[in-house]
Amino acid sequence: MSASPVTLMVARRVANSRYQDFNRWLNEGRELAADFPGYLGSGVLAPPKEDDEYQIIFRFDSQETLSAWEHSASRHAWLERGKGLYDAPHEHRATGLDAWFKVSPGATPPRWKQAVAVWLAFFPISLLFQWTFGSVLAEWPLIPRVLVSTMMLTPVMVFVFIPLSTRLLAPWLQGKWSPMDLFARFRQQHRT
Repeated sequence: MSASPVTLMVARRVANSRYQDFNRWLNEGRELAADFPGYLGSGVLAPPKEDDEYQIIFRFDSQETLSAWEHSASRHAWLERGKGLYDAPHEHRATGLDAWFKVSPGATPPRWKQAVAVWLAFFPISLLFQWTFGSVLAEWPLIPRVLVSTMMLTPVMVFVFIPLSTRLLAPWLQGKWSPMDLFARFRQQHRT
């Protein structure tokens, strides 16, 4: 059986409004990680307007390759160069699909909520892809057409849109909010 890919998610809050320096430093770290064996990709989710906490995602093909990168001298030097650019980070490590949905150790939302979150990320991106490239790919045979579309969409989904969807839907996924809350608020505001 092959090793499962591992995702390392790190949240770092920008210190002293040093956004440009922080972004340059982040890009340097992503380029550094890309040189390591087993690197599958990385992504950065910028914070909402009123926040300054960035979500950085690194993905490696196994715990061993992630560990080699984490304990490398070049990564330690990179972290040292970043001192003063961010406040104390917190890290989360996960394996497989549950990486996106872990609420706390051992706790994940129901599979149906996970499916909704993935679908809400996948549908608009698939629609945009088909709208943009559908006419070009329409004449291609089925297997090459599906191969190209999945090769282009999977990294975008895995590193950008599914993490974004789960972040935006976090209160609902964690059971802290439900559509009934919205309905109840609406009814309360419109009572005569």
